[in-house]
Amino acid sequence: MTTTTVVHLLRHGEVYNPEKVLYGRLPDYHLSDRGLRMAEMASDWFEGHDIAALYSSPLDRTQETSVPLQKAFDLPVTLDDRLVEAANKFEGMSLSSKSVRDPQVLKRLYNPFRPSWGEPYQDIVNRMVEVIKVVRRAAWGREAVCVSHQLPIWMARRAAEGRHLWHRPDLRECNLASVTSLTFADQRLASVSYAEPAAVLYGDGPSVPGA
Repeated sequence: MTTTTVVHLLRHGEVYNPEKVLYGRLPDYHLSDRGLRMAEMASDWFEGHDIAALYSSPLDRTQETSVPLQKAFDLPVTLDDRLVEAANKFEGMSLSSKSVRDPQVLKRLYNPFRPSWGEPYQDIVNRMVEVIKVVRRAAWGREAVCVSHQLPIWMARRAAEGRHLWHRPDLRECNLASVTSLTFADQRLASVSYAEPAAVLYGDGPSVPGA
């Protein structure tokens, strides 16, 4: 008999970042008020699901996004570094259309396929595949949620769907507080689905690019 296990990859909610800093793995970047509402809406979306395990990136914004799920399902959260945001050489900078023409920035943009400005895409895939296997075993026959970041989730999805890893960042389908669900039949990936529980809160601002 086939055993169905679902691993949900939940992106964190909106971060309070008025200076528009590329915060990456920096500490002390917390959810905004709207981001907290997004986390609540994501948790509500999972109502009725058989969630057996909850994992999170150790960064502030992902841990805060996991809190409503911890309460709703009475589960501890397991922090796993493999779910962390991708390393980026522009971390801490406030990037704009002007700054991307700076020679110090341009010299890091020579290879969009690896990419030259950050953690190699394949390395991100490797760590995400590892942690997904661990989570799948922990929730075997049930469901689990991993709270992570846009690029790691997008890399996991592209790899799962057999697509090349290089891509246009502005075309990632991984919005704030979105859910990318990997459904396994035994150990075989059977399907990938995507949902946006907090779409009503996106408004007119940019919601796809980011961490």
